[in-house]
Amino acid sequence: MLDDASLQALALTFRLAATTTVLLLLAGTPLAWWLARTRSWLKGPVGALVALPLVLPPVVLGFYLLVLMGPNGPVGQLTQSLGWGVLPFTFAGLVVGSVLYSMPFVVQPLQNAFEAIGERPLEAAATLRASPLDTFFSVVLPLARPAYLTAAVMGFAHTVGEFGIVLMMGGNIPGKTRVMSVQIYDHVEALEYRQAHWLAGGLLVFSFLVLLALYTLQSGRRKGQGA
Repeated sequence: MLDDASLQALALTFRLAATTTVLLLLAGTPLAWWLARTRSWLKGPVGALVALPLVLPPVVLGFYLLVLMGPNGPVGQLTQSLGWGVLPFTFAGLVVGSVLYSMPFVVQPLQNAFEAIGERPLEAAATLRASPLDTFFSVVLPLARPAYLTAAVMGFAHTVGEFGIVLMMGGNIPGKTRVMSVQIYDHVEALEYRQAHWLAGGLLVFSFLVLLALYTLQSGRRKGQGA
């Protein structure tokens, strides 16, 4: 079964994924709304930046975050001047890296849902003198609820499976930054295949069950709408 180091890595991984998912839903909502509604020329560049982790090797993103947030980087100097120290090789650094790397898995489903809502529900709410905030919470959020479920599941599952960026940003500090994917790598390096199987197999089953639940819910919803 799992040893203490593996259990510690497992707990840290789920804590990281939960924190990242909550932050992504909070930060991704206004960003997705802006991308869905704006006609600014900035939509293309911002959309490309959000989608960049889909095609960029995680190690590349992790390397540049390490440089930016290190003691001599501009972000690192800012955090040091604020008394926060430097973020690399801390849990906060892992969260920052995970938020950036998992961002397209949350923002894009929300953006697609906001675009699909269209103008008519918003115009109907405006004729009833609803404020933009009321319209968002009373009209947009209920209509976009399935997209929020998809975004939360995808953001959480993607963060659980990260390797390159968490290794670059967090290193391999037991109990502090060593997550499950890094623990699997350690077991393989030490030829502890049995321990690696327990973790890797668990991650495989978890990912399959998450996606199965998501697709089952989406299929049931489409059938309900078609009935």
